[in-house]
Amino acid sequence: MIHLSLRTVFYLILPTILWAGNAVVGRLAVGEVSPLLLNTVRWVLAAIILIPLGWKVFRPASSLWQHRVRFLLLGFLGMGSYNALLYLALQTSTPINLTLIGASMPIWMLIVGGVFYAQTPQKRQLLGAVISLLGVVLVLSRGDLSILLNLELFLGDLLMVLATIFWAFYSWMISRTGNSDERDWPWAEFLLAQVVTGLFWSAIFTTGEIATGVLHFEVSPWTILILLYIAIGPSLIAYRCWGLGVSAVGPAIASFFANLIPLFTALMSAALLGEPPQLFHALAFILIVAGIFVSSKLSFKAAS
Repeated sequence: MIHLSLRTVFYLILPTILWAGNAVVGRLAVGEVSPLLLNTVRWVLAAIILIPLGWKVFRPASSLWQHRVRFLLLGFLGMGSYNALLYLALQTSTPINLTLIGASMPIWMLIVGGVFYAQTPQKRQLLGAVISLLGVVLVLSRGDLSILLNLELFLGDLLMVLATIFWAFYSWMISRTGNSDERDWPWAEFLLAQVVTGLFWSAIFTTGEIATGVLHFEVSPWTILILLYIAIGPSLIAYRCWGLGVSAVGPAIASFFANLIPLFTALMSAALLGEPPQLFHALAFILIVAGIFVSSKLSFKAAS
């Protein structure tokens, strides 16, 4: 039986609050900062804060250079693409929808593991995947079957599905380090390496906004606060606390705490955006969590 200390619970709950806030604040930024520029500025600020702590990772003798292709791919899947797609999705969808879709992450990890990493899922895990995916379908259809039948899906929701799949690949890469010694690095060096490579991709994506003439940045105290929040809270504090929490209890237990993100998002959306959750949100949440529980329960039994 795993004992959860109050400190560990704090480490696992605080990131879910900060990540929920990232989706809500990202929605507030619509019209203030173009989404791809928002992602780039976020990681520029995060890098500036991390450099005094993790600069040694860029020394010529660092093993980062031996694994530069791996980190370029990690940066693309994680920092570069995931949040860029999230901020793009928020242009046409709601934070509640997107965090519910994101909550299906363990199921996408199951699928990616089965297809690309030769991790054959067991029957109960497949059942859990189907249940959770039904929850995702419910979100995509907004509780209206005719939307699915007519393929009138919201672009933002589909972008979030893609973002979630990218993060599943990222998570598998993080768990399979190969001959990289990154697990022995100080946390700031490991995070900075990903932030900088992610920033490389973010900058490339942002040139697309420049080329199409949609790049914009409204300078105001409100915009500055938004940028400081997403650079410090979801980008640094959340990653650090989550790492400490996962180290204490393992990824399986931690994944259940991640399901608090849609709940905190619903509360923040109602308070800050005037977007209260609908009935289909509650039903989708139940299906997604039930599917993850069914899949995870089998893993716990197999390990005992």
